[in-house]
Order: sequence, then C-alpha cells, then structure tokens
Amino acid sequence: MHATHQPRLVVLGLDGLPYTLARDLCARGCLPNLARVFSPDSPLHQDPNAAPQPMLAELPELSPVNWTSFYTASGPEEHGVYGFTRINGKTYRISLADSTQVLAPTIFSRIGQSGWVSRVVNLPNTYPAQPMPGKLIAGFPAPDLASAVFPPPLLGPLANMGYQLEADTDRGGYDPKLLLSELHTTLKSRQTALDLLWPDPDWHLFVFVLTETDRLFHFLYPAVEDPSHDAHRGCMEFFQAWDKLVGGVLDRYLALPEPKQLMIMADHGFTRLDMECDLNVWLQQQGYLVLGPAGDHSSELDATRILPQSRAFALDPGRIYLHTQERFARGTIVSSQVPELLTELTAKMSALTWEGKPVMEKVLTAEQTYGGQGPDSGPGRALAPDLVCVPNRGIDLKAKFDRTELFSRFHRAGTHTATNAFFYHSAGKATRSVRDTGQHVLDYFSDHPTSLVLS
Repeated sequence: MHATHQPRLVVLGLDGLPYTLARDLCARGCLPNLARVFSPDSPLHQDPNAAPQPMLAELPELSPVNWTSFYTASGPEEHGVYGFTRINGKTYRISLADSTQVLAPTIFSRIGQSGWVSRVVNLPNTYPAQPMPGKLIAGFPAPDLASAVFPPPLLGPLANMGYQLEADTDRGGYDPKLLLSELHTTLKSRQTALDLLWPDPDWHLFVFVLTETDRLFHFLYPAVEDPSHDAHRGCMEFFQAWDKLVGGVLDRYLALPEPKQLMIMADHGFTRLDMECDLNVWLQQQGYLVLGPAGDHSSELDATRILPQSRAFALDPGRIYLHTQERFARGTIVSSQVPELLTELTAKMSALTWEGKPVMEKVLTAEQTYGGQGPDSGPGRALAPDLVCVPNRGIDLKAKFDRTELFSRFHRAGTHTATNAFFYHSAGKATRSVRDTGQHVLDYFSDHPTSLVLS
C-alpha cells in the first residue's frame, strides 16, 4: 500500500556545533529545544537507536570541504574541494573555493532526476547559486545576494525583507558586542528565509543551515564555556534565540505528515584555541620553502612568490604540497624524489612541538586520506595535497605567505576539530563521517517510489 503523502526529509545544519558541548548545554537547561533530541521518549525519534552522536569531519576539517561532502555525498577526492583556497599550478595564483569548482553532482540534482524538489537555505560553498530542481539561498562565502539565489525571482522578496547573508566578523572579531549583534541579525534573516520557503508545499528535501554557531565559537568559544567570562551572558542570550529557531524547525517538522525523516548535523567540531602554528613559516625555517621578495601588493595569499628551489609549501589549514615538476610550472621535484621527501616531512612535522607538546596528532599521506590515484580514483583526487596535517586539540594550523612567526595568536579564540561533530538521525542511521550524511539523503529518496511525486 502506497503512502498518501509525499516523503519529506528535513536537514538542520548546525555549523561547527560540538557534540559534547551541545550535550552539556542541553543537560544544563540552556538549550531546551535542542534537548528534545536527547530525550529517550522524544516524539522526534522513529527508531529505538535514534540519539545524538559524535561524527567525524572529512579532512581538512573546514566548512567548504565538509558541507560540499554533505551535498555531494562524497569526499574531497570526488568533489575536489580541499579548503577555502585552491592554487593554480601554472600561475601560482590562489583563488577562493566556490560552487563552480565542485566536480561531483549534488544530491539536489541527483534526487531531482526522479522529480524530488529541494529547498536550501544558507548552505556553505553553494555560491554562486547554480540551477537546481528547487530553490536555493547560498551560504558563506557569498558576497552578493543577487548571485546567491536561485531562481532569480527569489532575490526580490529576500532583498525587500533585508536578508543579510553573513555577519561582519571583520569588525565583530574585535568587538564582542558588535559580533553578537551581527549574529542576532543574521539569525533573524535565517528565520525570514524559513518563513518564506517552508510554507510552499512543493518540496521534498528541506536543508536549513545555521552558521552562526561557527562564527560565535571562532571568537567567543571561551565565553560560551566559562560563566565568569564578560561575554558569557551575551553568548547565552544569543543561544536562547538560536535555540528558539531550532525549536521552530523541530515543531514544523513534527507537523509534517508521514513519511518523513529528520537529520541534524554539524560539519566539524570545535574547541578552545591555544595557539596558531604557521606551516609555511616552518617550511621556510627548515629550508623547504623559498619565497621571493614581497611586492607592494603581496598578501597572505600571494603564492606567486614561491621560487623554483622550493621543495614544498602549504595551504590552509594543514595541506602540504610537494613542489613537483608534474603539478607546478616552477616545480623541480621529480617523481623518484617524492617517497623520501614525504617520509622526511612526515617525521619532522610529527616531531614539531609547542611548549613541549606535539603540534600534530597525525600527518597523513594523500593515499591514507583519499585513497590511491589511478584510473578508478575520483575526479578530484589529482587536486589532493600530498600530506594532510591533523593538529592536536587547541592548535590551529595556518599557511600564510606573509607571516614570520611560527607560533602566534591573533584575535580568534576557537578552532575546528576533525572529531566530535554533532549528528542526529530520527531513524537511527549509523554515521561515521560527513560524507555519509549526503548518502542518507540519497538512500531515503531511493526507498520511495517516484510515482509519489505525481500523486
């Protein structure tokens, strides 16, 4: 017997939310709405195994890598996004990641081939908005609202409502009150988008991402944890508004008819920042990276300064690239030198310490992280870094081209972790890492007959 209603799947994204912090805040009564998923008898549960759990991020543990892994149901070796930046091997110019660089098909296009329609709000690395079966409001980085929406007529209502794409963290990073004000403003914009797109009955997949937690944690993570911090009260007031919006999503979901499922997820974990470590400074100190003079317009992203005698360089956050002849115009490393150089770099970086403690939890080769390279490897595999560094807790790896200090602190107070990302599935689906979440979406719609689209 076929269901009389079309299937619905709601994905609530909570950017950067650590499982353990969410659990503790819920236990303290700070997040009464999110706490509903921790309750054993919650009406949200559709399976006895349904309960929040920690999940692994894809490496590197950055938002564009992981949200792209969600919306393509694949890893970087398939979709080709390894960070916020990408380097051109011929010109050495660095560009910012965006949706045009994604090499794998999206879950929206894949389920759309069977007639299922999506609504997507504030999903990172979907800018510029690409045509899709449904409606999209792209997320960070998204500098221009006109290019962040699909279809184009969606721009008018959002502009009239004063939709704000992103908080001003350039100024807010130095001013906690301004940052919290900005986060309240963007939170209201997310509510505006939800009110605009949810009532339309012509959708099957609804993806709604709140990136405000990530921004808060980057600059005020200690204030969230420490009740004695000057900004703690402001952070908790923000979380009250945030939790109210989460509760609104949960209530709307519960009001949907069956069949339906709910998935709540973060893209990575978070922790307090102890120290930043710049790998390009270390590579220069060790003689692996040689840079030409800085020009008048040089910046932290000016990789054009890399000289031929360089043997390796890094891109944020911990991506090490060997300066090979095969990949780079000025590269001098030949294939026969690669194994020894990888072994040497791995050993030396693994021995790097700060205040007597290892900086690295592990240093992985591309093969260990993304599989081997060959005829059956994914389309993004050739873009992979040669080594991926995973720092120990509290260390934030950087790779700038204008810094001189190996260890330094700027104005950030929190950093990502590759573990402890929040995850919940109402049907109790087992989930190891972020790429699995996109597969859950594909599996859900493949389990329903496409004839329901026309019913």
